[in-house]
Amino acid sequence: MADKDYSPLSLACVKSLSDKSYEKRRQAAAEIEKMVKDFTQMKNSEQIKKLLRVLGHDFTMSQMTNWRKGGIIGLASSAMGLGRDAGNYIDELILPILHCFGDSDPRARYYACEGLYNVTKVARGAILLHFNEIFNALSKLAADPDQNVRSGTEMLDRLLKASNKTDDSSVDINLVIFLPELLDGLFHILEDPTMEIKKMCETVLGEFLREIIKNPNYVDFSGMINILIAHSQSKDELLQLMAVTWIKEFVSLAGTDMVPYGSGILSAVLPCLAYEDDNRKNIRETGKAVNYSLMKLITNFNEQSVTSANKIETTQVKDNGDESTTAKTPSKPIAVDLTSLVDVLTRNLQNTAGISDIFEYLNKKLSLTLVTHAVSTKVAVLRWIYHLTLGLIKMAKMNANIDHLKMGDEMFRFVDETFPVLLKTLSDPSDEVVLLSLEVLAEIVSFPCKSREGGDDLPVKIEIQNNPYFIKFVVSLLGLFSTDRQLLEDRGAFIIRQLCVLLSSEAIYRTISEILLEEENFKFANVMVETLNTILLTSAELFELRMQLKELKTRESCSLFTSLYRTWAHDPVATVALCLLTQNYDHACDIIRTFGQIEVTVEFLVEIDKLVQLIESPIFTYLRLDLLDGHHNTELVQALYGLLMLLPQSEGFHVLQRRLNCVPSFHLPRK
Repeated sequence: MADKDYSPLSLACVKSLSDKSYEKRRQAAAEIEKMVKDFTQMKNSEQIKKLLRVLGHDFTMSQMTNWRKGGIIGLASSAMGLGRDAGNYIDELILPILHCFGDSDPRARYYACEGLYNVTKVARGAILLHFNEIFNALSKLAADPDQNVRSGTEMLDRLLKASNKTDDSSVDINLVIFLPELLDGLFHILEDPTMEIKKMCETVLGEFLREIIKNPNYVDFSGMINILIAHSQSKDELLQLMAVTWIKEFVSLAGTDMVPYGSGILSAVLPCLAYEDDNRKNIRETGKAVNYSLMKLITNFNEQSVTSANKIETTQVKDNGDESTTAKTPSKPIAVDLTSLVDVLTRNLQNTAGISDIFEYLNKKLSLTLVTHAVSTKVAVLRWIYHLTLGLIKMAKMNANIDHLKMGDEMFRFVDETFPVLLKTLSDPSDEVVLLSLEVLAEIVSFPCKSREGGDDLPVKIEIQNNPYFIKFVVSLLGLFSTDRQLLEDRGAFIIRQLCVLLSSEAIYRTISEILLEEENFKFANVMVETLNTILLTSAELFELRMQLKELKTRESCSLFTSLYRTWAHDPVATVALCLLTQNYDHACDIIRTFGQIEVTVEFLVEIDKLVQLIESPIFTYLRLDLLDGHHNTELVQALYGLLMLLPQSEGFHVLQRRLNCVPSFHLPRK
């Protein structure tokens, strides 16, 4: 020690500062504080720097533990001696002490915390220049095995927070700007099993969100939305609720900036709609709010985009008396990623993925987060597809130029993918799901077609049959009925009736009959004709079609009858019913006479019995009144007697017999 120069420290001070006794080191520190105060008053910065260099290098970097301890307390005393001038020497004061945070001796680590605490009390906001180094060191000591070190760390942490809040000279830091770099880590901390840590992190995230809502102008929404989407399907309920809540606020605050992330947001919130337990009620309700806001946002965005495009294209300028139309080049547009939206929606309607797919989004963009059987999720998906389809059709109608149909064309490129999924939902046990699926399909297949001559849109019942998707849909529907007879039995009538309401009953019946005419499976064709015939004769939804067939006054009605007749021939009893409906009584009588040449089965007799019951229904009131005009309707009476002769003496037989007994005898055929 004698060979080395430690000036301006005296040898006695050096000896005391490096002593193993804490009391002697404290006495030496008091001497150093007085020395620094004197140097400060004399403005002798050279001696101050020399002293700090000795303490920071020769002491805190020493191989001997007591020397390092003495260096730490000496630097802290120097800061107190410097007072307000401590900020001018902040590097020389802080960096050596931070080095001792990693000391192998726990007492040295504790003294380092204590020393930095004392420096911070004096320097205040000036220490924030080294905030990153201090924070990194504190984060490591927070888990120190020594309790005293951890206590010292907590004490220093509280002082740093207080310094940042109260010191007028502290640097004004807006941490929201750095939130994209912090957010993922904060959400991982929120998943910590320690309740105290979860609560603290929840508080921090809540403060950040309030600051974002208060001042959203400088928030990088796009830089954080994917982080929120990734965490929105966590198994931790608090984390999931926090992520979905943030997404809700982002959609509200960022508006159209969130449009490109629509598919990701949907993949995050759609599975939440399926939660039925009370524990996740808040998550479900928040997810509903996000879904509603996003649908409204994208719908309005599409309409505004079309309106803006039309205004740009119709902007007229006059130059030298010549009027010309010019298109202004807009700024870089925000586009709806329709491909991704359709992908997410169709996948959410399928029931093929496993539960492990919840986190698939983390590895593959736009993949399904969760496939669920929940009605609420399916309904939400179908409403999305319905609104997208309506929006695209509306956009197409608003634009005469084919360039603006790009989005519509893009949508219909996915029809081949959408159709099979929508058709599968027709087997869903929920009537609401089935009805929504039919509404979506009806909108797609009724997309307007222009006539080849370039005139106005054709009438609905004709234009539908010109739409290739309509034919594809009917073929697919019949294929589904053919492979799933239970669906045909349970839902066939409901589906066909709804389609007749949503579309054109004439187009539905004409197209189905034309397709069934080529059906090679005669048994299926027979079942379909029987089903269609029952619907035709009983459903209120087909009243207009029945009236059209009853009168047969127009070429179109006669053409429809001819089309149906060829297909109805798959079922003899249905053919008779069609003839009775259209008042072709003579032909009905001729057909009944041929029944003696075919095999009469139980199913055949049951069909005749059902027809007798229908004749007694209000639909055939006109037929029963025609019995009074026997001179002109002899064939009707003979046809009904023919049915009577075919029936065994069942209830149907007696019902028809009583009806025929009411026919005046002079109206019976003469011998």
